[in-house]
Amino acid sequence: MTRIAIVGGGPAGYEAALVAVQLGASVTLVERDGVGGQCVLSDCVPSKTFIATSEAMTALSGAERVGVHAVGEVTTAVDEVHARVKALALAQSGDITARLQREGVTLVQGSVRFLEPRLLEVTSADGHVERLDADVVLIATGARPRVVQDAEPDGERILDWRQLYDLTELPEHLVVIGSGVTGAEFANAYLTIGSEVTLVSSRERVLPGEDADAAELLQTVFERRGMDVRRGRAARVERTEKGVLVHLTDGTAVEGSHALMTVGSVPNTEGMGLTEAGITVTEQGFVQVDRVSRTSQPGVYAAGDCTGVLMLASVAAMQGRIAMWHALGEAVSPLRLGTVSANVFTDPQVASVGITQGQVESGGLSVQSVTLPLATNARAKMQGITDGFVKFFCRPGSGTVLGGVVVAPNASELIMPISLAVQNGLTADQIAHTFSIYPSLSGSVTEAARQLMLHEA
Repeated sequence: MTRIAIVGGGPAGYEAALVAVQLGASVTLVERDGVGGQCVLSDCVPSKTFIATSEAMTALSGAERVGVHAVGEVTTAVDEVHARVKALALAQSGDITARLQREGVTLVQGSVRFLEPRLLEVTSADGHVERLDADVVLIATGARPRVVQDAEPDGERILDWRQLYDLTELPEHLVVIGSGVTGAEFANAYLTIGSEVTLVSSRERVLPGEDADAAELLQTVFERRGMDVRRGRAARVERTEKGVLVHLTDGTAVEGSHALMTVGSVPNTEGMGLTEAGITVTEQGFVQVDRVSRTSQPGVYAAGDCTGVLMLASVAAMQGRIAMWHALGEAVSPLRLGTVSANVFTDPQVASVGITQGQVESGGLSVQSVTLPLATNARAKMQGITDGFVKFFCRPGSGTVLGGVVVAPNASELIMPISLAVQNGLTADQIAHTFSIYPSLSGSVTEAARQLMLHEA
């Protein structure tokens, strides 16, 4: 029986463990903080639970558009919201733990150091040390928020996104530093719930890594709703008597009650003896892997945020599964990043898959595209939705779908048919000939495909 040791119990680790035991391996999973990892305990699951509250507030705030009038002020009980966030995270961790135990995975709480590529030293919380010898090792230790000098989080006024749920009251004025996905999501959520929000963006626009049309629309929505989107780079964050003062490199400053640092993540790989064991890591500390999750050492794989490949829970889980399929001799397709769909949980949401507008504009690809405003959709009109669009990219001639973007209240669900098309090489014609519900927002997906058919004609 193949002995597998998995270091880290987040999506990469626990999904890999489930695959390995199903294939008959003996699996030991070592996790320092709790099953589910930081993704479940303090990152993805908590943040999206918190955002669900802002989505409910958004639905109520827009109710008058469909003839519903709320009596009195709609407020949020922050202590109740934070309690729900923490409880749901623990419940999800418990569910995963029960599943792993039911499937026969051995769970060990502790931290790991590599003595050899496949020989680990495991230290438990009480200091007990034991050795774990394995035929195959998977490194899945994740990442943590990056800390910037002169803006170190203190858990009170200067915060990273894992410390938000310990606040006892809603920030009066939240200054969000960083306009990537995490920054945009929290800025949107707190604005909706009732905080004054200033979003400090060091780039030309919010969401610099997303579709330019989508990002421009989202920034317009932010500003229309009262968010102050400030162009600049934070030099330092100073605690004041009443809150914080964020100093920008251009000499200006932004005053607020709290500052939220969303300036990226760093891998949890230091102090593990990886380099000493011959496992190659980058200057930034990420474990180098190929498309089937192999590291530089035979029998040692890595998956998830610690690899820096693409910091999404879905990618981490797939990397972990691929590693186990490969290690245990199953047929496996290498990771295809071009088929990965991603979503920004703002209002509206921004979902994308496949090639990007930037790639099209660079001239390296011959592509046909169409953009269909959501405001023309019958269901959108019924729901009072005015902001959003569906964008399709396809190959001229064959009509093969190469990618797409959806900006809509539930874009994370609407992107699925486009993802299926990209993954399986479907054509715009095939989507156009697929029945969609009328009226529905998904009807805009098939309508955009029909418009591509007309372009081809």
